[in-house]
Amino acid sequence: MQLGFIGLGHLGKAIAGRLLECQHTLTIWNRSADKAEGLRATVAASPAEVAQQADIVFICLFDSAAVQTVFTQDQGLLAADLNGKIIIDHTTNHFREVLAFHDLCAQAGAIYLEAPVLGSVVPASQGTLTVLVSGKEEGYSRAEPVLANVGKHLFHLPEAGLATKMKLINNLALGSFMATLAEAVAFAEGVGIKKEAVLDILHVGGGQSLVLNAKRAKLLSEDFSPHFTNSLIYKDLHCLQDLAYESKRPLFTGAVIKELFGRAMAEGMSELDFSSIYTLFKQQ
Repeated sequence: MQLGFIGLGHLGKAIAGRLLECQHTLTIWNRSADKAEGLRATVAASPAEVAQQADIVFICLFDSAAVQTVFTQDQGLLAADLNGKIIIDHTTNHFREVLAFHDLCAQAGAIYLEAPVLGSVVPASQGTLTVLVSGKEEGYSRAEPVLANVGKHLFHLPEAGLATKMKLINNLALGSFMATLAEAVAFAEGVGIKKEAVLDILHVGGGQSLVLNAKRAKLLSEDFSPHFTNSLIYKDLHCLQDLAYESKRPLFTGAVIKELFGRAMAEGMSELDFSSIYTLFKQQ
């Protein structure tokens, strides 16, 4: 199938590569053109050109401001004829701002599917992400076969905004698990237990989790090259706090965990993998 793809960060490039492995043809655009290196795809000059070449266009960007720019910039998506097209947005958006993207696409005759994912670079490259989708049933039905190339688990929450809210809630658990594991490992080392033994014991004990499975090697080697950055988890937890405020609900662990990742940002670790929070506890 002829697809479009906009946004080739760590996650976006992994998803694009997976779609190519599944024999789809891609037209791609990224603000920094060098990010397209290594992909067997046609590089477009603008988002509008991507939309002209594809019936389904994927977006995977840092935040809602970046998505808004891709829609509205000179030769952005809205400059193309979007009638009948599907826009699949894997960006983790702000729960309020994502609603505007549904409206923009509807006004242009397209269907917008907010589709944040659970998982990062490795599962993306293997097609084993979990994909949360909100948007019209018609669009989801048309897009489902392609989404199945990206995600092992697909969940359709039709009402606009729900997929984004669920992604933020998932990242409350994700960030909390990561911080607790990091503190546990650093604490155990501090009282004389070797890191490898700590990780082995946590793996069959209280730390057993998808997070430990995914981050064990990084914690062991202290290679914190990014799969999912501190800047991303911090941004998501900030959006979650906005959701808690709007919902008039307390957010106890989320507030603490957000500030831990904020400390990582202040320490110059914005673009390291979020497992690098371990170093904050190790420094103690």
